Amino acid sequence: MPKRVLIKVMTPFLEASLVKQILIGLVLGVALAMMAPAAAVSTGLLGSVFVSALKAVAPILVFVLVMSAIANQDMESKAHIKPIIVLYLIGTFCAAALAVCASYMFPTQIHLVTTDAAANAPGGVGEVLKNVLFNIVDNPIRALSNGNYIGILAWAIGLGIALRHANDTSRQFVADLSMGIEYVVRCVIRCAPIGIFGLVAETVATTGLESMASYVQLLAVLLGVMAFVALIVNPLLVWFCIRKNPYPLTLACLRESGVTAFFTRSSAANIPVNMAMCRRLDLDEGTYSISIPLGATINMAGAAITITVLTLAAAFSLGIQVDFATAVLLSVVASVCACGASGVPGGSLMLIPLACGLFGIDGSVAMQVVAVGFIIGVLQDSAETALNSSSDVLFTAAACMRAERQEGNN
Repeated sequence: MPKRVLIKVMTPFLEASLVKQILIGLVLGVALAMMAPAAAVSTGLLGSVFVSALKAVAPILVFVLVMSAIANQDMESKAHIKPIIVLYLIGTFCAAALAVCASYMFPTQIHLVTTDAAANAPGGVGEVLKNVLFNIVDNPIRALSNGNYIGILAWAIGLGIALRHANDTSRQFVADLSMGIEYVVRCVIRCAPIGIFGLVAETVATTGLESMASYVQLLAVLLGVMAFVALIVNPLLVWFCIRKNPYPLTLACLRESGVTAFFTRSSAANIPVNMAMCRRLDLDEGTYSISIPLGATINMAGAAITITVLTLAAAFSLGIQVDFATAVLLSVVASVCACGASGVPGGSLMLIPLACGLFGIDGSVAMQVVAVGFIIGVLQDSAETALNSSSDVLFTAAACMRAERQEGNN
């Protein structure tokens, strides 16, 4: 009898969609943290294992996926990559500009606390560009093991182009390998509700819901700009592409991609979710198999907002006057340089010392700003990743629909 009751209780949960299962895991995690904090901390192991599994499969997924997509792309097909990249860049620039506007409208001063939470930050634009160049020519094995997505993309693109001239058997093997990797990743993603339950329970139990009360205004500016970009700017860009109501597509991307990315806090780990959604939308596979992994690395609207808001908060706290145009320009430069860190949780925070340095802020103070970023990172990094990852599939879908509309008019 107990077994039958258990099956009856668990069946609705098991048959629910992944998003609903994740939300249930979230609620249960918060409830456990409130009722039994000690037990909640111990469940953090579930979240750590889940995140480790995602980090383990993400690099090889990007490598094999991009290589297979390029190697097996139909020579006569027209992948709409250029419009998608343009949308990525416009979205990042608009996000940076809006972050500057919000920072000037709601100037925030933060209490800077010395900490060793951040280290090895880049020292300037030249150093960052040098690091990006060396990441491109990194050893492929080391790139895969260290999660160097710039190097992974470079090797995947190079091998994919080379394999276009291979025989059909070799290219089919690469395609089969890609399908195998995707299957493994889908199995990992199915464990998301359990992993998120552990992550949320541990976080709430250790930091508390009120732990970020002193940074409410800073969080409000960050999350407000991200919400504005997700609900106003991105739909506007999509409307220019598809010339019809963009909100059904926008809300679907936020619900199916953004929610998962919010909790995994990794654009790279959310690639399988975006790929599956593109497949359900019946988009061109030759396009999304390249644009989704690429977007997980270079689509940086969320990072542009984080870098801009935190850097200007530091400037306001120190009484430094920064003109509007310089603030936008430098935040965009920092965001573009942050491409290699886009798939890493909290990666954008490490570019804050670069932006602070360009504003003339001392390095030790900049490190304290990074520490503040880590303190509010529970929400900031989650929202940033949700914006980045959901816009990957949103812009891909918009470009594909635009191409279909143009073909229908011809």
